[in-house]
Amino acid sequence: MKQEIELSIPCKRWSEDLPEVERLVETACGAALSAGEAVWGTGVPDAVEISVVLADDETVHTLNRQYRGIDKPTNVLSFPIEAVPIEDSEAGSAAPVLLGDVVLGFETVKNEAALAGKPLTHHVSHLIVHGVLHLLGYDHETDHDAAEMEPMETAILARLNIPDPYAIAD
Repeated sequence: MKQEIELSIPCKRWSEDLPEVERLVETACGAALSAGEAVWGTGVPDAVEISVVLADDETVHTLNRQYRGIDKPTNVLSFPIEAVPIEDSEAGSAAPVLLGDVVLGFETVKNEAALAGKPLTHHVSHLIVHGVLHLLGYDHETDHDAAEMEPMETAILARLNIPDPYAIAD
């Protein structure tokens, strides 16, 4: 499956603090999408496209308020495109299946990593994987859903040599 990652970095602090951020985003998206291939089974599209926006907290705050009714910034938002279900896409089509957008807020992500004592690269990778899994239809609104999604995140991150983000620190 071909993967097109459209990366936009309107907040330049991302590139300043993480010069390797483009590679990091592509690697994390690729790892999450590879896990998605196993879930899709025979319905894997020939190509998929994801938009990733590395924004600031002000932008994420606005989006969070507008689309979720929550008046504060957050670390990651996902906006799945539900117009074309993957199983309805045409095999052999040159056009990629658009999965949606993942948006990260710089200040919140950086502060969370620092507070948790995690490398910023690990936290960003986790949030990208988390966001892409949302685009693939996973959620964590219920304990049952979280029990399915979180181990998948942990397994994907382990393949990237990133420790379990849900492990309780000693």
